[in-house]
This record gives sequence, structure tokens and C-alpha cells, in this order.
Amino acid sequence: MLSLEGYIVIAVILFLIISLYFNKIGPGFTFMIGIAILGIFRVITPAEILAGFANEQIAVVIMLLLLGDIIRRSGVLDRLFEKTFANTHTYKGFMMRMTMMVAGFSAFLNNTPLVAIMMPYVSSWSKKNNIAPSKLLIPLSYAAILGGGATLIGTSTNMVVAGMVTDQYMVEGLEPLEIFDFSLVGVPMILLGIAYLLIFGNRLLPDKIHAIEALESQNREYIAEVRIVNGLDYEGKTIAASGLLNMKGLFLLEILRNGQSIRPVLPSTQLQKEDILLFAGETESITEMVASRSGLQLAQVGMYAKKAQTDIIEVVVSYNSTLISKTAREANFRAKFDAAIIAIHRNGEHISGKLGNVKLAAGDALLLVAGQDFAQRAIDSHDFYVISKIRELKKQPFYKQFVLIGGTMIAIIAAAIGLVKLFTAILALVLLVTLINMVSPKDIAKSIDFNLLLIIALSLALGTAMIKSGVAAVFADFAFGLFKPFGIVGVLVGIFAITNLLGSFITNKAAVALIFPIAVSMALELGINPKPFILTVAFAGAASFLTPIGYQTNLMVYGPGGYTFKDFFKIGFPLSIIYMIVTVLGLVYQYDISLY
Repeated sequence: MLSLEGYIVIAVILFLIISLYFNKIGPGFTFMIGIAILGIFRVITPAEILAGFANEQIAVVIMLLLLGDIIRRSGVLDRLFEKTFANTHTYKGFMMRMTMMVAGFSAFLNNTPLVAIMMPYVSSWSKKNNIAPSKLLIPLSYAAILGGGATLIGTSTNMVVAGMVTDQYMVEGLEPLEIFDFSLVGVPMILLGIAYLLIFGNRLLPDKIHAIEALESQNREYIAEVRIVNGLDYEGKTIAASGLLNMKGLFLLEILRNGQSIRPVLPSTQLQKEDILLFAGETESITEMVASRSGLQLAQVGMYAKKAQTDIIEVVVSYNSTLISKTAREANFRAKFDAAIIAIHRNGEHISGKLGNVKLAAGDALLLVAGQDFAQRAIDSHDFYVISKIRELKKQPFYKQFVLIGGTMIAIIAAAIGLVKLFTAILALVLLVTLINMVSPKDIAKSIDFNLLLIIALSLALGTAMIKSGVAAVFADFAFGLFKPFGIVGVLVGIFAITNLLGSFITNKAAVALIFPIAVSMALELGINPKPFILTVAFAGAASFLTPIGYQTNLMVYGPGGYTFKDFFKIGFPLSIIYMIVTVLGLVYQYDISLY
């Protein structure tokens, strides 16, 4: 029988699941509210809430993210990608090189900046070879996920689980997870996953583009808001007479006049000065209208219309963005980034009304008109990822490149063989690249993802609350009774399925935080080594193939690829089943688990 504290924990878990699924207030603030409630009702103490911030594995996650951002800024990987793909002209040839390279790097580097770096190359190669980007962007994300699951440091999900192993007190003497504990399952899964994408990718992935004209704009239909600023050209004219009805690549959806909507727009509708016109169109068509139509002005451009030089940039809103659920004005977008949002693309959802009133969502693709300071501010931001390449990165001298890449390899190897702690090795390397002026101390501070730090640390506090209140044991008993008839393999399959499904609709870090104590409790009930149960949770949390919202890299490619939820499920479900089978069989073999 659960105590009052147990019911409070269950209520908080339900709140977390619902809030994270709808993502109205962001994951960081969601966890703050949930953990604050647990603290107010004294389910956990302030010391237990703050314990996660002192966790060594969390510090390693932050240091690895810093290192990944330094590598991204250096441009070393940019030039490597250019050389690798220079002479590749076939779909399968490009797919093979791309997935192998991304998976290999993702095993040792944070995969989010890798995908951010690769996206422009994938789009550019697609354009040159008349292949839809939608045939390649999901494989790009999946390759990063597959590679990340092969080592402890490959993905922050594994690091979260490692941190929970270090902090748990359910099993005495439980050894911490090592860097290559994941490799016996992760490496074969990289090979099987890439083989699956090569064999079935072209057949299962959507072909969003059928013509070279659509390829030019990557088939993203934006909604742009245009104001009539010169009444002489348009006032009193009908839509048909104004020439706005048959503009190439643009469709007039709606007219906003004095706060009222005119829709549908008929050819006989008369225009008035200060009318706001909402057009649906492709990137090139909208940017052409900006330059060629007198009497019309993109409503959000403002001062940028008078600047001698501006750039049109495409970005996609990140999952942890501070822009989510805010309008551009509420986010102070123009002042913060030296750019104005002139159009928005949101997959599967029609946007109506003034763009200035649209609350942004994760995965939105934004068309920006940007000033000269945008490039630097965009690099320093975690709020979005640039789809179009905004500038060439400064080439670093060879010795600096050698220090960065060589130092990274030495740090990983030294940590793997036990010469030094990974945190210490990465900290020393970051200090070294700072001393040789590859990065400034100010840039390092800007690169820290405080939202991710908050989520990971508070998720550890949630696990503590589940254990203390008895909720973990109750859930374990229920799951144990459900899967016990199928033996140990059935229990492992059940843990994988529940964690993976949960992680597909909330953040995977939150999913592993919820399931970890349950998995350990189930292992104790069975009286066997809990390590394979823990690794099952980690693999299931990392294998985010079913939906675009389960993992950051999926969300990054969601808008640019023009995908729907169904597209991810169609190719991701079989891959998830393969991953589950390889995980369970691999761990049964690795830990010599008796099936009887």
C-alpha cells in the first residue's frame, strides 16, 4: 500500500508525462515544477534535490558538450565532410559514407552538433544530384543515434544512466558503467542499422520532391505576412486585377483587415491600404517577392528594409529552445539575434492570423532576414539550428587542429584504460585549446546548455523520490507480474518496450529517469546482476526512432525534411524492433544470463 508521499510522486510523474508530451512550458521548467512539488511536500530533501548538480557524470556531459561545440566552431569536421563527399554521386554511395562517418564520430562526440554541421552538406548534395533531402535527413539523424549508443560518452542519455548508477543506493557495490560497456550491443547495432537503412531507406522514406524547382527550396512551404504600404499600386483594385492571384510559387491564403479575417480570398475581393496578406509559398518565391514587388513589404522586416546588406537565412527551432511557446516579440527575437522572422513553416499544421501573434514551437522552420551580427549570435545560441550555411568558418592552423583532434583521441583512450578520469582529461583539453586561442573563455560560457544540465540533475532527484516513496517498487512489482511468465528475456523486452515508448513521446532522459529505479527493483526481485537491466534502459532510451519529438536530432531534421510523424514511425518501428532484439540477445550473451 502506497503512502501519501507515493501518491504525490505518481501525481508528479503524470504531470511530467503530460507536460513533456504537449511541451507547452519546456522540459526544464516542467522538471522544476515537479521537483519543487516533491520538495514542498518533503518527499525529498533540498540536499537530495541538489545532489544531481554535484554528480561527476553530469559534469562530464557538460564538458563533452563544450568540447563538441569547440570542434564545431573550429571547422575541422566541415572540411573533412567536404573531402569525403566530393566524388560521391549515387544515393547509396552517399548514404553509406554519411551514415558510417556520422555513426563513427557520434560514438565519441556529442551527436547534436554533428547533425547540425552535416545538414547543409546533405541538402547541398541532394540539390546537386536531384535527390529529395527527405531520403537522407532521417538516416542522418538515425546514424547519429546509432553511433551514440555504442559508448558511454556517445550520448547524454547513457551519461545520465551512468550518473544514476553512481548515485543509487539500492545495490551495494554496484560497479560504475565503463566507456565500452555499451559496445558489444552498440557496434553490431551500428552495422545492422546502417544495413537496414541502405536496404530499405529508399523504399520507406518519403519522396517529398518531384521537380527540380521544388528541390531549390527543399519543399518547405512557408507562411509569409505581407503588408500593402503603397495604396496607389493596390488600393481599390481587385485581387485579380492586382496580379497577386497568379504569382509564381505563391498562394494568397488570407487577408487581415482591421483585425478581421477575409477567407477564402476571391478574385473579386478589393484591396485596401494597410491590408495584411498571408501568402503560402516556397523559400525562393518569398525572397523574390521581397526584392521585386513595389508597394508590398514583408510585415516583420521593419528597419531591415533600409539596410544596404541583409541575408535570408533558414533556421529550425530546437527542442530545448527558450523561444518555445513565445511570440517573436515576447522572445525579443529581433534584438537578441539581429534578425526578423519573415515566414514560418510548421509541419502538418496550417498557421493563420498575424505571424507576430504565432507562438513558436519546437521543429518550426523560420525564414529570417538577418543583419551583420546574426552569424556570431547564431553560433552562440542553443535556440535554433541554421539550415542554410551562413558563412565559412575561419580555417585554423594545422597545429591547432592537431591539438584539438589528437587531444580528444588521447583523452578518450586515457580514460578508457583507466589512466585518468574522463572529466579531468576533457577539462585539461578544454583549458589547453583555450590557451592556444582556439576558443575564448566567453565562448565557453555561452556554450553551456544550462537547460540540459537542469533536466539531467532534476531527473536524478525524481529517481530518488520514486525509490524513497516506494513507487519504484510498486511499479516493479506490477511490471514483474506482467512479464515474469515470459522469463528473464520477457522482462528485458518489457523494460525496453516501456522505456522506448515513453522516450518517444517525452524526452529520453526523462524516460530513463523514470524507468531506471523500476528496472533495478526488478533485477533485485529476480536476484540477478542488475547491470543488463540498467543497460537495457540506456539502450531503449537512446533508440529514439519512432517519433520526431523523442530526440533532438530527429527534431532538427523534422521541419527541413518536410516529414510527418508517420514517416518516422514507418521507418523507425522496424529499426526499434531490431534494436530491441539485438539489445536483449547481446546482453543475455554478454552477462551469461540463464534463460530458465
